[in-house]
Amino acid sequence: MKLPERVRIIDVGPRDGLQNEKQPVPTDVKLGLIHRLQGAGLKEIEVTSFVSPKWVPQMADNAQVMHGIERQAGVRYSVLTPNMKGFEAAVAAPREEWPDEIVVFGAASEAFSQRNINCSIAESIERFAPVVQAAREKGIQVRGAMSCTVGCPYEGEIAPERVGMLAKLMKGIGVQRVDVADTIGVGTPRKVQAALEATLAHFDVDHISGHFHDTYGQALANTLASLELGVWNFQSSSAGLGGCPYAKGATGNVATEDVVYLLQGMGIDTGIDLDKLIDAGAYISEALGRKPASRAATAILNKRIA
Repeated sequence: MKLPERVRIIDVGPRDGLQNEKQPVPTDVKLGLIHRLQGAGLKEIEVTSFVSPKWVPQMADNAQVMHGIERQAGVRYSVLTPNMKGFEAAVAAPREEWPDEIVVFGAASEAFSQRNINCSIAESIERFAPVVQAAREKGIQVRGAMSCTVGCPYEGEIAPERVGMLAKLMKGIGVQRVDVADTIGVGTPRKVQAALEATLAHFDVDHISGHFHDTYGQALANTLASLELGVWNFQSSSAGLGGCPYAKGATGNVATEDVVYLLQGMGIDTGIDLDKLIDAGAYISEALGRKPASRAATAILNKRIA
C-alpha cells in the first residue's frame, strides 16, 4: 500500500500539553512556545482553551494568549470551546484575534463521558450542536475530538461500532473533521485501524486525524498503522508535553519531535524543520524545569553537546 507523501502535524502542546501542568506557566512563555513552533514550520497549533478557570486554571489567560500571538499567514490557530459560554468568550475579542478553528470533544465511552463532562454521549452532542452552528455561521471551522476510541479507563476496550456512532453524531451536527484519539494510550495498530475504519464510514480520510498517547510505547506504531490507511493528519505535542491523568505515572501525548523524526526517515514531507522543533521543545522544557520527553530530541541534543 502506498503511504501518503506528505503529513500535516497539529501541535497540541500549548493547550493539551500544558493544561494539566500544576505550576503556572506565564503567558509570555506560552507565546514563546507558539512562536517557536510556527517558526519551525508548524501550520496548525492548538493554542489555548476557553474553559472555566475554576476547572482549568492554566488556561485562565486564554484571551491574553490570543491577543499576543504574532500570526503568520497560512497557520491555523485552534482553541477548545466546550460549550456556548466558552465559544462566546473566544469571539468576544476583535475579529483578528478570533481562532481559525474551534474544537468540541466527545467520548466513545458512556462512562468516560459521564465522568469527564457529567453527561451522556447523546447529551454532549446536543450541547455541542449550537456551538458548532454558531462557529460555522461566523466562518470559523470546527473540529471534533473523539476520545477513548480504543480504550477507556472505566469501561476497558471500546468497540469500533461505538466510534462509528460518535463520528456519525458529530457529522450530523456539522463538525467538519475529527480526531481519533487513543486517550489513555492503550491502543495497538490493529485496534487503532479498526477505530479509524469505523470513522472513515462517516468522514473522508482528508478530514480525519490520529491523536495517540504513548503510555504503552505504541504511539509511533499506531502512527504507521494509520499511514497504511492513508491518514495524513496527526496530532502530537512538542517535547511530549501532557501527562495522562487516567493512568497514574503514565506518559501522555506522543512527542512531535519523535513523529517528525519517524516521518522524515520514511521520506514523508512534513514541512517542519526538526532542529528548530527540537529547540522549541527544549525552550518549554527548560521553562518547566525538566528535560524533553522525546527520545529523538534527547538523542539529538546529546549529539550537540558531544
